[in-house]
Amino acid sequence: MLFRSLHADRARLLASVPLGFEWAEAQQAHALQGGLFDFDDGSGWGHGSSLQEPALAAAEPWSLREQLLQEKSALGLFLSGHLFDACTTEVRRMVPRTIAELVDAREPQLVAGMVGGLRVVTGPRGRTGIFRLDDGSASIEAAVGEPLLDACRELLRDDELLIVQARVQPDRFGAGLRLSVQQAWDLAAARARFGRHLSLALAGGAQAVTEIVRQWPARRIPGDEGDLYQGLPVRLRLMRPGARGELDLGSVGRFWPCEEALQRWRALAEGGRVEVVYELGG
Repeated sequence: MLFRSLHADRARLLASVPLGFEWAEAQQAHALQGGLFDFDDGSGWGHGSSLQEPALAAAEPWSLREQLLQEKSALGLFLSGHLFDACTTEVRRMVPRTIAELVDAREPQLVAGMVGGLRVVTGPRGRTGIFRLDDGSASIEAAVGEPLLDACRELLRDDELLIVQARVQPDRFGAGLRLSVQQAWDLAAARARFGRHLSLALAGGAQAVTEIVRQWPARRIPGDEGDLYQGLPVRLRLMRPGARGELDLGSVGRFWPCEEALQRWRALAEGGRVEVVYELGG
C-alpha cells in the first residue's frame, strides 16, 4: 500500500492521505473489471488497472515544533522530542542556565521554558496566575501577580515558549523551588530586549529592506518620561570586489523580530542565513 512504511517526511505523508484513498478506491473499482482483450495472469488484476503506487504529494517539511505538535494532536503526547528542543540553541544565548540548574538566590534570574497548566486563583492580594515552566531538564512552578497576569495573559498558553525574569525561592512546602515572576517575554519580545542586532549578508535590494521594516516596525511603549521604541537593530554585511563592510541601519532600521519577519530577512540574505546576535554566545 501507499503508506506501508512510515515515511521520514511526515508533511508529505499527511498531504498524501487523500491521494492514498483515491488510489485505493480506483483499485477497488477496477478489481473485478477487465478489458475485452485482457488476459488473466492469476493476480486478480486486469491490465486496465495499474498496480503502480502514486508518488507522495509535495509539501513543505514540518519544523520540529510543528512535528511535535502534530504528534501531541494525534497521540496526546510528544513522541520524538521536547518542544523546547525547537528553540533551545537560540534561547540558551539569552538564558544559559537550565531549570535543573536553578538555585535559591536573592537576585532575579532569567528562566525559559514551555508553559503548561495555567490556573488563576483569587486571594487577599487579588488574582494570581500559577503555571509550570518546563525546558526538558526539569519543570518548576511559577506565580505571576494580577497586574502582570493581565498584561501577559496571551503569553501563558500551553506549549508556548516563555522567558521570564523571576525570583527563585523555596516553595511553600520546602520541597523544591518556585518562581515569582517579575517580567515575561515571548521569543520575539526577548529578541528585541536581549538581542544586540540582526546580522546578514544582503543579497536582495534595498527596497525590500524598507518594506520589512515598514511591515514589522519597532513597537512603541508609552512611558512617564516619553515613549520608547522596542525593536531589533539590523546590520547588513556588504561585499563587493576588493572591499567589504558592515552597514548599521540605526534606530530607523529597528524592526519587530517575529518569525514572519525573520523569514522575510532570510529570503533577502545570501544563502538564507541570518543571525540574531546576543551578548551571550552571540
